[in-house]
Formats: sequence, C-alpha cells, structure tokens
Amino acid sequence: MVTAPRFTLEEFLALPGEEPAMELEADGTVLQKVSPKGKHSRLQLVLCERINRFAERGRLALAFPELRAVFGGAAYVPDVCVYRWDRIPRDRDGEVENEFRVAPDIAVDIVSPDQSTNALVRRCVWYVEHGVLIALLVDPIDRSVVQFSPNVQPRVLRGHDIISMTEVLPGFDLAVSEVFGALRLS
Repeated sequence: MVTAPRFTLEEFLALPGEEPAMELEADGTVLQKVSPKGKHSRLQLVLCERINRFAERGRLALAFPELRAVFGGAAYVPDVCVYRWDRIPRDRDGEVENEFRVAPDIAVDIVSPDQSTNALVRRCVWYVEHGVLIALLVDPIDRSVVQFSPNVQPRVLRGHDIISMTEVLPGFDLAVSEVFGALRLS
C-alpha cells in the first residue's frame, strides 16, 4: 500500500503554486482541485455575480471565486467564498489582502463530474465545524443544493426552494431554479 505524504500547514503554504490549485486537507493530505468544466464554471460565475450585485453596493459582503482560505489547520479553495464586508482581510493600504487566513462566512462547492459527492459532503460538514456559517453543495447533475449550517440538519433544496443566506446577507433570496436556470442559454 502506498501512502501519500502528509504536510504541515507551513510546509504546504511554502510549496510553489500550481494550476489547478492544490488544497491541504485537515489531515495533512494534499489534493489537487478538479479543473472546472462548462456547467461548473457557469454556476460559479452566476453565484458570484448574483451575490456581489446584491451585497457589494451596500458593503454587506463580497463573493470571491476560487479563493484559497486557510483556517482550521487546512487550506481549501472553495468554488465560491463569501466574506462579510467587515471580515474581508485587508492590507495596510486598505486593499484586499492576498492571503485569507480566516474562515469564509459562506463556502460553496460545486460538484464536478470527476468528484466524489460524499467527499464534498464531508468537506461541507468540516467547513461549518470550523467557523463557516453556511456551506452550500451545488450538484448540477441532480439540480439540487444541500445547505449546511452549524447545529442545523442539512437541507436539500430543489426547484423553487430558496437558498437562505440571510444570516450573512440579510434580505438576499436566491431560488435553486434561478441558479440552475442560468445554465440554459436559449
């Protein structure tokens, strides 16, 4: 049996950057993200656009695509990270920091064809156990969104169900059908 080498957080962060991005699991395992395909990429864009259109103007929050977030002893690159405005890491000039070493308020992972849904479910559970307020698992094949929050049973959302993000984005509602409707170009 071949075992993959384990890395500390410091060792991992010292590695050169690669594309697609590398992630450090909480157990020290290093994984390479799956390259996004068309549907995945479109869903990621739509989620960032919808959230930022609502949240940026009022300085409520910002959504970032493919952002490495280092927290809880791991370094993950969710497909979308949302940070409330006052929690966005800034450098001394007041600009967005390059390194984000704090859990996002919302983390979104989109299932790619070559990914294990169960592994992503475990990751979403880990997110909320380590400070993420809302984790969303978006499945383009199943046309569903599973919502995870601390101390709440995961909710499977479909069709006209509303993805509730009011804890982070008061007044923002997004229907599952609106998210997946963006895949249709006709």
